[in-house]
Amino acid sequence: MTGLLGAGDLRAVAERLGVRPTKTLGQNFVHDGNTVRRIVRAAGVEPEQRVLEVGPGLGSLTLGLLEAGALVTAVEIDPVLAAALPGTVAARMPAAASRLTVLVADALTLRREQVAEPVALVANLPYNVAVPIVLTLLEVLPSLHTVLVMVQAEVADRLAAGPGSKSYGVPSVKAAWYASAVRAGGVPRAVFWPVPNVDSGLVRLVRREPPALVPGVGREDVFQVIDQAFAQRRKMLRSALAGWAGSAVRAVDVLAAAGVDPTARGETLDVTAFARIATAGIATP
Repeated sequence: MTGLLGAGDLRAVAERLGVRPTKTLGQNFVHDGNTVRRIVRAAGVEPEQRVLEVGPGLGSLTLGLLEAGALVTAVEIDPVLAAALPGTVAARMPAAASRLTVLVADALTLRREQVAEPVALVANLPYNVAVPIVLTLLEVLPSLHTVLVMVQAEVADRLAAGPGSKSYGVPSVKAAWYASAVRAGGVPRAVFWPVPNVDSGLVRLVRREPPALVPGVGREDVFQVIDQAFAQRRKMLRSALAGWAGSAVRAVDVLAAAGVDPTARGETLDVTAFARIATAGIATP
């Protein structure tokens, strides 16, 4: 057989490898070719484009990316799956085998020098680590321009949410530091093996410049403010940031210097406002 993996193909590969999908690693493999091609189209993958895939598993999405002509670096934490992937590609899409590089690694500890300047991340991410992986890779891989990930629908909502929406929170603001994010559609449960007990969705992120900061203020400072602002939802910023600022009184002064209403709540602010607060926190005595 050649081409993309169907449901029977996935099971056959898994059986040959002695692999049983585990909840621990969030292994739910896509077996529907139409869904795979839809993901690749939504990602805007082009021939010869350097694409990073995290968690290729049995190779469903990998084959779709290679079919589109991409140069794929697949990062797989499971050494058994990583070792089997080149053979699967060679058997089903032999002409594309030379465009695949497999790296046995944890995406959360990936270093820039381990991969060849990918411009796109396309992945079916384990639900429990999806947000940390996206934020980590946007930070350590400045070459990444676009991200298209399939995640739990609730996570997709959070990543793409704007200020004031019920899904808006820490993942929303931190993702907005790096990129603009939009929902790119839903994915039915039936296209996975095994069938998950949650809905999935696609989210697309396009990198943009982060908010401008003054010397002495860094991303870590802004993220600290974000974490504090959302530590107790629905709390006014003058109270939520009291510990960070040193006192409620100083928090009010810092917020005023940043042009932010001290009675506002974190879920109403965009990332530029958090950047102003962090800057004011350094500048205000």
